[in-house]
Amino acid sequence: MALSTTDLGTGGTGIAKTIAPGNHTLKINSITLDDFSFIPGAKHLMLHVETKPIEGFEGFMRDKDDASKGNYNGQIGRVKASQYAYADGTTKSGIEIQRDRAILIFLQNLCKSLNLNEWFTDQDGKHESIDDFVNEFNKSAKFQDIYLDFCIAGKEYMGKTGYLNYDLNLPKAERGAYSYGETNSSKVIIYNEATHLKKFQVTPVAEFGNDDDFSVPTKSASDFSLD
Repeated sequence: MALSTTDLGTGGTGIAKTIAPGNHTLKINSITLDDFSFIPGAKHLMLHVETKPIEGFEGFMRDKDDASKGNYNGQIGRVKASQYAYADGTTKSGIEIQRDRAILIFLQNLCKSLNLNEWFTDQDGKHESIDDFVNEFNKSAKFQDIYLDFCIAGKEYMGKTGYLNYDLNLPKAERGAYSYGETNSSKVIIYNEATHLKKFQVTPVAEFGNDDDFSVPTKSASDFSLD
């Protein structure tokens, strides 16, 4: 039988199912607190985000164990609220940092952009832990269908399948511009690969056969800082 070049199908849209560093219009589906294993008590605040629906696009399953929940309509991503984990401590200049207060300040600013000031104020004195506060945010704050403009930074890493992936985070504010804001806001940072993306570096193997030659991460690991 002769080979046909006209009946091959499209093979999908060719659009990645996850977002990459750049400027995006996103909604937040939920937020979570993830433990940072190198520092006891340190946590990353994670934003689980999704783009606007893409025509003809089938995203990841909403629940890999329950197909009835369907698929995401847009690209998704897990974005750290900060490149560095939140933790109690003291900076080199002697400023005391309180983990929970720092997380609450981020959430307060987020609620302002989402027009949820009243919800945030109403939570005063109601929660015994930051985990309880975040759980309540997911449960009762009306944020799920509000889109904001974001600048997403990150660093490349090699995944287990041999493909480059991204560890995503929100960049620090710079010159009066911020990592997110209302759509079409002029105050959202414009993505710049030179400053917002840490490229994956291929390290040449100098020697084989020494499986014990490795370094253990310390409390100065790259995703934690009190500077």
